[in-house]
Amino acid sequence: MPNAIVSFSDATIFQSGKKVLSNVTIDVPDGGFVFLIGRTGSGKSSLIKTIYGDIKLENGLGSVADFDLTRLKNKQIPQLRRNLGVVFQDFKLLSDRSVQNNLEFVLRATGWRDKEKISDRIAEVLEMVGIEINTAKFPFELSGGEQQRVAIARALLNHPKLIIADEPTGNLDPQTSLEIMKLFKSLHEKGMTLLMATHDYNMIIKFPGKIFKCEDGKVFEVVTKS
Repeated sequence: MPNAIVSFSDATIFQSGKKVLSNVTIDVPDGGFVFLIGRTGSGKSSLIKTIYGDIKLENGLGSVADFDLTRLKNKQIPQLRRNLGVVFQDFKLLSDRSVQNNLEFVLRATGWRDKEKISDRIAEVLEMVGIEINTAKFPFELSGGEQQRVAIARALLNHPKLIIADEPTGNLDPQTSLEIMKLFKSLHEKGMTLLMATHDYNMIIKFPGKIFKCEDGKVFEVVTKS
């Protein structure tokens, strides 16, 4: 059994003092491709925010990339997040900076100093996500699919142990969504661990993986027929 990058046992997730999920017992194995599904408001985003340290785990057990979430101190959160790459539905690229400067910003913020190494790593991740663009362009000059590829490249910069994708195809047309999912699948085939929140059931059928569903304040594994 592979080691679990993410593990929760009998955990309760609160947001703004309100209980969102209870008795959460799940794991994301090293090298796994795991979907998190459920309706809007079912607790998917709260669980993801708990994983990357935006919501404190008050009850139960939880660990992410060897960090104990129940004992996580504020000063440890940046260190935890360096082990994670997070991809959002709305890309969250900095609109006032070029693609190059968006990616440089992340590397410099996480301790990279050597200009040549920074440049080489940016070229490497852009190649990994299959995009050839003028990196002097700004996000608004790119298509939605190109912006999401840049956002995925940004998530890969620091060699994360886990990529978390929160509705990554939510703002994209069907064809572009399929291309982005193929990209995630190729990253998984290279050994990367992925946790993806989605409501796009067609993608789950086309790209099978382990499935957890948030419903009625619980999280449970969905067993599919092979």
